[in-house]
Amino acid sequence: MDISELKKEGGEVVKELSAFIEEKTKAEVETGVDAIAVKGEGKNVSKDYLRVLLRKFLHQTELKPYYKVLGGKENTWKIKEKKVEEEEE
Repeated sequence: MDISELKKEGGEVVKELSAFIEEKTKAEVETGVDAIAVKGEGKNVSKDYLRVLLRKFLHQTELKPYYKVLGGKENTWKIKEKKVEEEEE
């Protein structure tokens, strides 16, 4: 999954996300420069379940108003920063 935009929040958030996914899926999680790879098989590592986990993590860390989870290239997810509309005066 692509986390390049989430890195703006700091390295600690990326580490927390990796630990969160590893805890929930019991799979091997590798953190790269701009991506997190989940290696494993079975129900707990399905694409749909990973999307739920990503959304849950954003909600728990109070980042949901600023980021969204989008489908990426085959079998991947991307965390993208939401566009914030400027209020007119």
